[in-house]
Amino acid sequence: MPGSTLLPTTARALTRRLAVEQAEYRVPSLVAAVVRDGELAWWDARGRVDSAARPDTDTQYRIGSITKTMVGTVVLRLRDEGKLDLSDPLERHIPGTPLGDRTIAQLLAHTAGVRAESTGDWWERTPGGHWNELAASLDGEAVLHRAGRRHHYSNVGYAALGELVARLRGQSWFDAVRAEVLAPLGMDRTTPSAVAPHATGWAVHPWADVVLPEPAHDHGAMGAAGQLWSTVDDLARWTAFLAGETDPVLSKDTWEEMREPATVIDGDEWVNGYGLGVQLCRHDGRRLVGHGGAMPGFIATVWADPADRTGVLFLSNTTYGGIRGRLDLAMLDILAEHEPSMPEEWLPAESADPALLALTGPWYWGSASIALHLRADSWLELKALAHGGRTSRFRPEGEDTWIGLDGYYTGERLRAVRGPDGTVDHLELISYVFTREPYSPAAPIPGGVDSGGWRGR
Repeated sequence: MPGSTLLPTTARALTRRLAVEQAEYRVPSLVAAVVRDGELAWWDARGRVDSAARPDTDTQYRIGSITKTMVGTVVLRLRDEGKLDLSDPLERHIPGTPLGDRTIAQLLAHTAGVRAESTGDWWERTPGGHWNELAASLDGEAVLHRAGRRHHYSNVGYAALGELVARLRGQSWFDAVRAEVLAPLGMDRTTPSAVAPHATGWAVHPWADVVLPEPAHDHGAMGAAGQLWSTVDDLARWTAFLAGETDPVLSKDTWEEMREPATVIDGDEWVNGYGLGVQLCRHDGRRLVGHGGAMPGFIATVWADPADRTGVLFLSNTTYGGIRGRLDLAMLDILAEHEPSMPEEWLPAESADPALLALTGPWYWGSASIALHLRADSWLELKALAHGGRTSRFRPEGEDTWIGLDGYYTGERLRAVRGPDGTVDHLELISYVFTREPYSPAAPIPGGVDSGGWRGR
């Protein structure tokens, strides 16, 4: 039976929106869910997976390109282990490939300029072969755009990343995904081929209420682009991962890097973008991370809002175009209207280092005012004051040194410089000097400070 820990009015609104989507677009079966604070908070389903059975949270559907998010996660784990650098050209790890001059980061973000599909027959409806066969078929036709020029979605690029994982792990890309992602998260119903109970993929006739079964093949080397099947229960765990519950799969720093915009798809006022293995979306003030997936007979989507600790997902067994009402974003809108999440309760820190407390409060870069805030986790947070400016969080890296985690200061070091008496005289960040008063004449401000000091006109 459908379940919910949400208010009855919220659950009713979600169920109605699900029912409208399934009925209006004639979807054979559709199951959707909400994840909050790492737990499955609501789910419901409409339609049938066969003549009698309704889908539930253990019914498998193909998830298509959501597979890419899991393959990308293993690639980032390899980087964290020092087995590759994201700036490495693919040739360094897979010699002889026709896209060998494109970097691993570009492949992850679809900015490598690699062709979208493999050559030959429609790959999603035909069995696939070995990587060597795929690579040979691409010779002379592998790349379409200058590397880094633009976003160009590439299933072939993820086939290359699947081969990269296989070579560096000494096992298939799926075995690596299962060992390093699925097993640690308890996703034992995510598999490369269907395991009962599962839905059958259907194409719905555009002008008649009849359906046609779609094929499901092993796509070989192209499998890393969209092979996997999964369930609501498993994808709820994946949604929680995307929302920030990354242990024990990725460090928080790498997860943050994963969801930074590496490219935008739709211009200056971007709504859709791509990170390292994940799609990004801005919707009504939310910054979402996730991915959609489509294979013949199936459409699926997962979105997570880390700031809200909320995510939504749906699985369906209908071919491309069968879901057109943006059910995913509509579910987020319903939650925002009926049952917005509560902010985390603020609690004071258990203790505070007096040396860190002494650093808090206003500082000045020239005449621009900023403030340092000491967080409960002993990190520092730089906040712009009257004149605006850049903000960032800083994690301790050593004595009197912190590393920037956000925005302009990401990776840069903030240092507290002490005077002869041991007290902090000023702060240094990149080439900037922060002092306790604007243009302090005693500080080593680049260019010096006019000896006449502040004056009237």
